[in-house]
Formats: sequence, structure tokens, C-alpha cells
Amino acid sequence: MSKDKIVVGLDIGTTKICALVGRKDEFDKIEILGMGKAESLGVVRGVVNNIDKTVEAIRIAIDEAERQANINIRKVNVGIAGQHIQSFTQHGGIIRKNTDQEITLEDVERLNNDMYGTVTPPGKEILHVMPQDYTIDNEMGIEEPIGMSGVRLEADFNIITADTFAIRNMKRCVVDHCQLEIDNLILEPIASSMSVLTQEEKEAGVVLVDIGGGTTDVAIFYRNIIRHTAVIPYAGNIITSDIKEACKIMETQAEKLKTKFGKAMASETSENEFVSVPGLKGRPAKEIKVSFLATVIEARMQEIIQLVHNEIIKSGYVNKLVGGIVITGGGSQLVSAPNLFQSLTGMDSRIGHPNEYLGKSKVEIAKSPMYATTVGLVLAGFKALDERLDKYSRISQVHLPHNEKSTKQVEGQNFFGKLTSSLKKFLMDETTDEKNGKY
Repeated sequence: MSKDKIVVGLDIGTTKICALVGRKDEFDKIEILGMGKAESLGVVRGVVNNIDKTVEAIRIAIDEAERQANINIRKVNVGIAGQHIQSFTQHGGIIRKNTDQEITLEDVERLNNDMYGTVTPPGKEILHVMPQDYTIDNEMGIEEPIGMSGVRLEADFNIITADTFAIRNMKRCVVDHCQLEIDNLILEPIASSMSVLTQEEKEAGVVLVDIGGGTTDVAIFYRNIIRHTAVIPYAGNIITSDIKEACKIMETQAEKLKTKFGKAMASETSENEFVSVPGLKGRPAKEIKVSFLATVIEARMQEIIQLVHNEIIKSGYVNKLVGGIVITGGGSQLVSAPNLFQSLTGMDSRIGHPNEYLGKSKVEIAKSPMYATTVGLVLAGFKALDERLDKYSRISQVHLPHNEKSTKQVEGQNFFGKLTSSLKKFLMDETTDEKNGKY
């Protein structure tokens, strides 16, 4: 294969484990080279609770993705979710030494990095530090501090944490047992937002609701900044369980009923429509009313939507979200789901498909909302790679006074330019090894 940058996303979910291999085409879109997936039997509500079963599923997904993409996978960008995810607001600040100069990217990065030292409750680790608005010398509400002057640089941060044991168990599966390297560990709603939300929606204010198998993830954006995140412990699996109990059928049959005939609003069904479900050995088939099925689904969906709406109100942005609600994940594919969201919240709603950032791909099914998180993990991997390249390129910027321009300056610029090229080549080679086909 050519020296293209290749990124792999690995979604370790409650219902499925999915690996997606992508590269960027000439139009800066993601081309999916391969996808592997397996049933997830060792994960409950986003948390690994059986190492062996999870490892087996990861290997199946990775092997299939490698076969389709014709590469050996070494690095993956892994998503993390679960009810253990929490967020809180923290204020931080630094005193600048070079006050005669403008605030630089290095100043902002130093402030952000300092926040990773914030004290967290026992058993918690910081996943992400999300800066909100900045303050410079008591002047508040600054969105972009770079280029401004000031002595004290401060900001409020949305700090997202996860349970240490959840991270440790995930790393045991991916790193210790599957011999893969985790390039980035990313909160799943952040990954999903990258694949289904537009920049305009994030700027105007929008709520992302990712209805998975074990949890429903919520992320609220306003003025292009993530302002609030939450994890609700109800999603597709509990709807399946409700159908199983209400209709007195097997779980596999309940899942098929939900996906093939389920609707989120009972008012949009016909009273005369029935579905026949095969009975157990020696027993007659069951006739189930589609309207009754929808009633069961709607009751649980109403509860999930109410919890989502509570989080929107809690965030303080309920009246500022012009972009409304974007629903994604497997649960978003229920017929009439956007209508029910809009009816109960009063906010415009749509389904989020991860196709805006996808080009021509071998795997068209990746455009389904079910794979929004996995596609987002690939996009997040490319973003992190681009940021690393940008960071290394800044090494080549040698700032000397105008009156000291000389042969030494030119030589220095040539040296740093060569260094940057070498680093870029190293990163390119790191992602795709032409000799042995390893990623």
C-alpha cells in the first residue's frame, strides 16, 4: 500500500465490538478500507465485566478488519463510555512570564495541561479537559486568547473523568491480551459528535443523543464548545427486555420484533396489524399486536427522553440550542423516534448519519447511525494525528530579531525544516509500514 495515513477505530460497545479502518481520500473524506464486528458478550453498560469474552470479540473484529483492509493493525483509537463517566467544572489559571509578548498557543497548552493535575475522587482518572471561556486579567468571556496581551490567563474547564478500574480492564483487553497499542482513549459521545454534527450546529447550539445498547450518551455543544456531558443507564437493551417481559417471548425474538416492527409512537400504528412469533417446541405461534409492541417501546422511550431533557435543563443551555437534538446510535433507527423527541422536548430533532465525512468506501453499512461512534473514532484519530504534525511543524519556526537575520538564521531554519520533515516522515511511516504491511 502507499504511504497513506491509516487510522483504526475500535468501539467496545454493549451489543457489538466494531473495528473500522479508514484513510483520507483526495477530497479529505474518510474512505473505509475494512470493517470487522463481533457480538459483545463481555460488556455491560459500556463496562468490561468479562475479560475473556471481550478479548475474543475484539480479536474477531480486528481479524476481519485486517483481512478486508489487507493490513496488520498495531494501533487503535478506542472509545469509552458507561455510567461511571462523570464531569465537573473547574477553574484554573497561570501567570505568564513573558508579559511583553502576546499570548501564544504554548501558554494555552500549559494552562490546559496543568488542569490534568486536578485532584479527582479516589478511583477516578481524568479523560478529557475541555476549556470553556477564557479570562485575561479579569476580562471575562474570551473565546480565543491567542494573540492577546495579559499577565494572568484563566479559564473554566469541563473535566471529564472515568473509573480507574474501567480504564484498566479495557487496557487489559486491548493491550495485554490483544497486543494492540491504544493511540487515543476517547469519550464515545465526543467521537459520535465528530461524525454526525456539523460545525454550524455546534456553533448554534445542539444536543447529541447517542442511544446505544447499554447506555444513552448525551453531549451538549454551544458556540462550538462542548458544555455538558452525561450518561443515562437506559438504552436499546432495556427496551428489548421490556418487550420480552410484556410479550412473554425469548430475548432474540424480542430484539427482532424491535428492529423489524418497532415504532416509538403507538399513535402511528394500525390497530389491525399483527406479527406472528414462532412458539417454543410443540407450542403454537403467538400473535402480537404491533400497536401493543409500540406502546411498550414508547413507554420506555418516554422515560429515556425525559432523562435526556433533564440533562439539557441541568446544563443551563436549554433556551440557547438553536440546532435542536440530533439522535444517533442503533436506538435512533426506531420509526418515529425523532417525532417523539420533538413532541416531548419541544426541540427540533433529526437522525444523525455519519455519512457527511465519508467518501466512497468498500463498506457502505458504515453510514448507518449504528456506526456513528466507530466512524467518529477514526475521525478523532486523524484529528489527533494532524495536531501532532502541527505541533512538530512549530519546531521549525525560529523567531529572531529582524536585525539579526544572517546566514546563521538561514542555517537554523534549514536545520529545523529538515527536523520537521524527518518527524513528519516518522509519523507517516508509523501509521503505515510499507515493508511489512503493519499499522
